[in-house]
Amino acid sequence: MPESGVFNFTTINIPAAVTITYTRNSKNTPVTILASGDVSIAGTINVAGANGLTNGGGGRGGPGGYDGGAAGFGFDIFVGSTADGPGGGGGGSSTNGTALSGGGGGGYASVGGNGAVQTGAVAGQAGPKYGSSTLLPLIGGSGGGGGGALAGNHGGAGGGGGGAILIASSTTINSTSTINASGGSGIASGGGASGGSGSGGAIRLVANTITGAGSLQVTGASGPGGSGGPGGGTGGAGFVRVEAFNFSSFNPSVPTNSATFALPNPVTIPNGPTLRIASVAGVTAPATPLGSLAGVPDVVVPSTTANPVTVAIEAANIPLGTIVQVTLIPLNGARASAQTGPLAGTQAASTATASLSLTSGMSVLTASAVVDVSQQGMVIDGERVNRIEVAAAYGGPSELTYVTQSGRRIKAGQ
Repeated sequence: MPESGVFNFTTINIPAAVTITYTRNSKNTPVTILASGDVSIAGTINVAGANGLTNGGGGRGGPGGYDGGAAGFGFDIFVGSTADGPGGGGGGSSTNGTALSGGGGGGYASVGGNGAVQTGAVAGQAGPKYGSSTLLPLIGGSGGGGGGALAGNHGGAGGGGGGAILIASSTTINSTSTINASGGSGIASGGGASGGSGSGGAIRLVANTITGAGSLQVTGASGPGGSGGPGGGTGGAGFVRVEAFNFSSFNPSVPTNSATFALPNPVTIPNGPTLRIASVAGVTAPATPLGSLAGVPDVVVPSTTANPVTVAIEAANIPLGTIVQVTLIPLNGARASAQTGPLAGTQAASTATASLSLTSGMSVLTASAVVDVSQQGMVIDGERVNRIEVAAAYGGPSELTYVTQSGRRIKAGQ
């Protein structure tokens, strides 16, 4: 894939018995395919997450999706690793290398499943829901957590989350075969607990007319059963979004409650609020962070640095005075959070800092803000909007959620 993740074509024809796959780029962007003419899919497009590895390594997410957690190892870290992604499944536990639990399944459009647990252990937690049914922004599924280990052996690895793909045509899309963005399966382990499975990813189709009875697969993988130890959690389902003026001849096979249909919307979100973590303990973060517990760290803080450390936040198009919530997700163990002071500067470019204690080893930091708009008279679907939530996505664009007076939550573009 190019670094932009965008392919531009005139027409597209994928014949029967042909499968198209994509190698992730360094930014792990979703796949975006833009065509000025007709698109015909009689073969297969595959952006599915990979299964966990038998050597204990987490399965890779599809393009735009997130990796599974590594298994626990009975000679070092007995507990499994938390998976990548906003809905990453928690790692399975191990009490003195005896009482075990499986890794939690990744979440996305639905919550993942908890890992199975033996008496005395703590279950690998299911990954939470996140994202928008509109797929604005476009983002993939999350991985499953790694399983706990017995002494002298390792647990099962978590599966990767399904990738994300957008196919947009100025004319017609005809899909008669398969677009696969399913989650990868966790691995059952005979020497410990099994890993959790990855959640399904995202498929968005946009055209004047969409036809065919193809299969749009965004299913989370089933939790692997135990093989001498507890099983892993099931991955949650992903999203399917179909936008066209005419889809009366479109009858796809999709997972239950995963698909929404609408008139065409913009391919990307227009100028909106943005939020990013700029530095940690004075160490500058890259412009496009990987945000992965399984990859090379975006920021390395010297071990001599004393806690708490300063986390610097940059924002745009968010009202001055807004407080930002910063959350730390460690490789193993409980999450922690802290608040910044009020955003200061200008509406176009503001900053704030939070004070947070880092744990040893790798962690992922996320940031979110809530904007009060209750006095601005904003109305969506006949309801007054009280506030807007802005979240910094893992290595991707910010995500917006409108919260109405009745408590209804509406994602941007929905």
